Amino acid sequence: MPLRLDIRKKLTAKSDRVKSVDIHPSEPWALTALYSGNVMIWDYETSSCVKSFELSELPVRCAKFIARKQWFIAASDDMKLRVYNYNTMEKIKEIEAHHDYVRFLEVHPSLPYVLSCSDDMTVKLWDWNHDFECTQYFEGHQHYVMQIKFNPKDSNTFASGSLDRSIKVWGLGSPVAHYTLEGHERGVNCIDYYPSGDKPYILSGADDKTIKIWDYQTKSIVHSFDGHTHNICAVLFHPKLPLIASASEDGTVRLWSSTTYRAESTLNYGMERAWSLAATKESNMLACGFDEGCVVVELGSDDPVASMDNTGKVVWAKNNEIQTANVRGLASASGDEQGLPDGERLPIIPRDLGSCELYPQMLKHNHNGRFVAVCGDGEFIIYTAQALRNKAFGQALDFVWSGTGTGDYCIRESISCIRFFKNFKESNSIRPATSSAEGLFGGHCVGVKGGDGSILFYDWDTGVFIRKIDVDAKDVYWSDAGNMVCIATNDSSYVLSYDAQATASAVAMGQTNDEVGIEGTFDLLYEISDTVTSGKWVGDCFIYLNNGGRLNYSVGGQIQTLVHFETSAAGTTKHSILGYLAKEDRVYVVDKSLNITSYSIMLSVLQYQTAVMRGDFDAANELLPTIPEKEYTTVARFLESQGFKEEALAVTTDPDHKFDLSLELGQIDVAHALLQETSEEDKETTDTMAKWKRLSDAALKESNFELCEAASVSSNDFAGLLLMYSAIGNLEGMESLAKAAEADGKTNIAFSAHFLTGNVEACANILVKTNRLPEAAFFARTYIPSRIDEIVALWKDDLSKVSESAAEALISPSIDKDSFPDFDVAVQVEAMFVAQRAASKQTGIPATDYLTAKDDLDLDLIELVKSQTAAAPSVVNEEKVPEADIPVVEPVEDDVDMDEQAEIADDTEAKALEEARMEAAAKAERLQAEVEAEAFATAEAERLQAETEAEAAAAAELLQSNVEPEATEEVSKKGSADDFGDDW
Repeated sequence: MPLRLDIRKKLTAKSDRVKSVDIHPSEPWALTALYSGNVMIWDYETSSCVKSFELSELPVRCAKFIARKQWFIAASDDMKLRVYNYNTMEKIKEIEAHHDYVRFLEVHPSLPYVLSCSDDMTVKLWDWNHDFECTQYFEGHQHYVMQIKFNPKDSNTFASGSLDRSIKVWGLGSPVAHYTLEGHERGVNCIDYYPSGDKPYILSGADDKTIKIWDYQTKSIVHSFDGHTHNICAVLFHPKLPLIASASEDGTVRLWSSTTYRAESTLNYGMERAWSLAATKESNMLACGFDEGCVVVELGSDDPVASMDNTGKVVWAKNNEIQTANVRGLASASGDEQGLPDGERLPIIPRDLGSCELYPQMLKHNHNGRFVAVCGDGEFIIYTAQALRNKAFGQALDFVWSGTGTGDYCIRESISCIRFFKNFKESNSIRPATSSAEGLFGGHCVGVKGGDGSILFYDWDTGVFIRKIDVDAKDVYWSDAGNMVCIATNDSSYVLSYDAQATASAVAMGQTNDEVGIEGTFDLLYEISDTVTSGKWVGDCFIYLNNGGRLNYSVGGQIQTLVHFETSAAGTTKHSILGYLAKEDRVYVVDKSLNITSYSIMLSVLQYQTAVMRGDFDAANELLPTIPEKEYTTVARFLESQGFKEEALAVTTDPDHKFDLSLELGQIDVAHALLQETSEEDKETTDTMAKWKRLSDAALKESNFELCEAASVSSNDFAGLLLMYSAIGNLEGMESLAKAAEADGKTNIAFSAHFLTGNVEACANILVKTNRLPEAAFFARTYIPSRIDEIVALWKDDLSKVSESAAEALISPSIDKDSFPDFDVAVQVEAMFVAQRAASKQTGIPATDYLTAKDDLDLDLIELVKSQTAAAPSVVNEEKVPEADIPVVEPVEDDVDMDEQAEIADDTEAKALEEARMEAAAKAERLQAEVEAEAFATAEAERLQAETEAEAAAAAELLQSNVEPEATEEVSKKGSADDFGDDW
């Protein structure tokens, strides 16, 4: 049977003629050397050009990656070699290499050597550790040397192919060829060595349109391939697949089996002549260079072909070689030794089981691990898992194991025939009720993938049709108990329950229908909106890897992420799930390079979560003590996701999680207690401050002002304190806030707090301290006129550093008082404000006075003082209440008739008289207080006026003493102020 390899095109890059291609071993890059003189690097995952280099005006015939140095080396028709760093694009070296065109370059797999061959019929060895010095010279061909290749089995030898129709094998220590292989009728263009050491083969292609395989030990031709219709330009053994590829000037790339030598496939992309090929052992990629560009194809799947049984034994395939190892106990702690951390590569010791007769594309254990089946090339072989002895074999497009029987399996013989085997003997065959059976899935039921985008389930024992489900299934995963199944598609997955009892009952009673199946066997439980690439059931929990590289598990539709894996350049996962060992509580994962890692997933945790999802809290409470305390936080987060926050708070051991839950549940006292337990070194951290802030917000919502204040102080939440203190009228708190904010550099908060407490002097000081001198000057003009001169002087001094003229334009009251109308009155108002503030500082202003005090904000104090000062003398005379105006109640004489007196002075008039007396007394007291305040203001104004006049007199006296006597006499004679000014 031919190899069933899906060939998928990854890159088509149109360009000038591609003379050489190479694939990077670790990056998804293809390197192309163009006839136009350029070298380009293409990303075949994203189909984009990564880098482009202009090397020469002449053709570049070969370019190769030197990945361990992050270089590439290129040979062009100007006979030079050029080395570039492909990351920095820096030219490392340029070498005059040969006397004619350089045809090919070969990089040594381990040593710092590069071989070059040329039309000058020589081969040279270059050592990059010695500045690319030519250390050896090989001569012996009689025509152009077209290609050279190192022997992977012995890297000290290499072979060369020449247009003199020969292949020569050389050693690095000798300038003379060891031997020559002759057999082609025309010039040899290309050669390659068999990649593994078990076959001593050399592959060659020539202008005689043939490809030959040589045994270099016997010097004989093993096989000759015919099929191309023009010169053969490139040949290679694929280093990972059992394939031979050849490229010809007939425009085709042909694939041949390296074991049977059958022609497998022909690739023709209509891009004219094919010139070069490249592949790597790290991937299934094949790069092809044509006249019109480059094509990169993926041959089959590069997913690892491996399987693990329930005891930890792993079997995998490398090409046709089958190997095994046991991972049990490698990651777990034993004795005093600590276990490997999650994600650490397991130190497995592989054991060779032997070689498989076919190329494995699928490898799978049966349900108890006693047998392993290998499928590929349209055939299957069943081996014993321990010694790889044949148990059964046959032809099949697909092979699947039963989920229960040891020797029960099923094969897809063709698109219309499915055969069942019980204990390795055929028991039944069916013709699926679909136009074409495109695939087969095993487990507790046989699943047949229909050509109409559906999956059909059949019973293992009877072959009875159970149910058709209209989803385009990519894979099917059954739980060990067989009660649940996950059907994975390209976009999402569906988890269904399966009633095996209903199926058995219907089959026993004959209640089956070949068209609709058996009702009530499958029910949809939930959908996973994720692309599942591999999965494993553990109880009722489904562990899976998605296409984005995340290892998740689903319990009742709730997804939990365990770890994020590194993905490919296209963002797809590079790992697959091998299996789960319940005794070690670990899931095992393998990557495409067959490196195995493990991750801890506690079985008790999964069982607890399953019980919670079922609503069985009694069982969950019984399971909780079996869970290690270090997993309690994981359990608590699961409970939180299910809405059981109180239970999560009781279970969690993570202080951060407990704090979050306590706030969500409104238990602010618990949150406060947690924060008080914070260690000294963590108290000033950003995280702790944020927690205090959240606690203060929560306390404020519950009107717990005491806790809100404490939390805000601890978190230095000055803005919150300002809001709270101003809202509840806390004078002392506002004053302390002002000091704390100023000390912490929060000047805006400090200014607001000082302003609200009436400490305008401190506000002005803050403005001056922060060099906000213009604002300070205007603030002083409004609230502290006595400090205007001081602040303006500072402003002028600061402004003079920028502009002298602007600084001179500033004036103050001491320079020009006329420009400051009512300045003296403003000083009086300031004095009154200071006195009032001092009087009310001890007692404060009660909140009950707000309704009357709020109108004071609209008063024009300067106009009020001016009017009261002007009217003060007349007001005192006019408003003084004479004693005659005060009603006086005369005492009643004893001899007055009591009856008449009662009629005259009834109770109403007595009350009216009493109220009039009290009102008059209050009015007199208010007027007296206003008079005293005005008198105080007048006295203060007179004092300030006297001081001003004294300062003016002193200045005049000082000025007078400095004037010369003659000028003084002349001034006294003239007696004119204007003349004084002129003389001055």
